[in-house]
Amino acid sequence: MKKIILLLLLFPIITQAQNFSGIDKSPMDQAKYPSSNRITQKVVVVNYSRPQLKGRTFNEIVPQKKVWRTGANEATQVRFFSNVEINKTIVPAGEYTIFTIFDNNEVTFILNKAINIWGAYSYKSDNDILRYTVPINKAKKSLEAFSIAISEQNEILGINFGWEYIRFKIPIIIL
Repeated sequence: MKKIILLLLLFPIITQAQNFSGIDKSPMDQAKYPSSNRITQKVVVVNYSRPQLKGRTFNEIVPQKKVWRTGANEATQVRFFSNVEINKTIVPAGEYTIFTIFDNNEVTFILNKAINIWGAYSYKSDNDILRYTVPINKAKKSLEAFSIAISEQNEILGINFGWEYIRFKIPIIIL
């Protein structure tokens, strides 16, 4: 009986010891192909944080003509489970960080071999695997949260990026 009373007295202390943080302002998300969780052999997985506009504009948040982490918090990371080709560059299977540079109507997509870094503060161009400049498309509908999705058309994958009215796509060929 004494053990039960002691346990009941300690229960509030034990439960209060668990300090869980609130929801992140830019929650982490994942884009993957194939998208089904039941398919265990993935081709590509992108892990990123999703900043939100919250009354601001894209240009107020994303630096122009400067390296951006392509999301929030930790720099966005991509994992290719097999070799791929992006803009005629063979990219070996592995993990990479995605950076971007926005300049008016185009964006430079950067694949960098540094991983597990926060923001773009320690970005080094010496670690770039490739740079690929693509046009920016303007959408009619605004996206509140930064978003990444992976599509497939005629055996070519596309990593699609969107935020506010900005959209761009990076085509990927699986080797």
